[in-house]
Amino acid sequence: QVPLVESGGGSVQAGGSLRLSCVTSGFTHRTVAWFRQAPGKEREGVASIQSYDGQTDYADSVKGRFTISRDKDKATLYLQMNSLQPDDSAMYYCAAALSGFISSPLRATKYKNWGQGTQVTVSS
Repeated sequence: QVPLVESGGGSVQAGGSLRLSCVTSGFTHRTVAWFRQAPGKEREGVASIQSYDGQTDYADSVKGRFTISRDKDKATLYLQMNSLQPDDSAMYYCAAALSGFISSPLRATKYKNWGQGTQVTVSS
């Protein structure tokens, strides 16, 4: 199975924007999501998108600032991140679930396949 591959991370100043991408070949009909993990903290669900109906879910901490989207033709998942803050600094991972609709889509235990991550660093 083709792995999930993230890209687009980097270093930005507070208030800046980044767009993360994740190649999701082989996972077209699966629910996919973005997670993040900062040093010493648990992995946190950031945003998800259900394959079945396109429903999106966001962590409260990113609502109104981040947007998840998916281009199935390009087999790519995106995370547009605006108004970035230092607390957004983390390794960001994309993940794929086993089906096209799952409950609690921001729980890491719901996902089977994971990418290697891309680092996002936001300076104040």
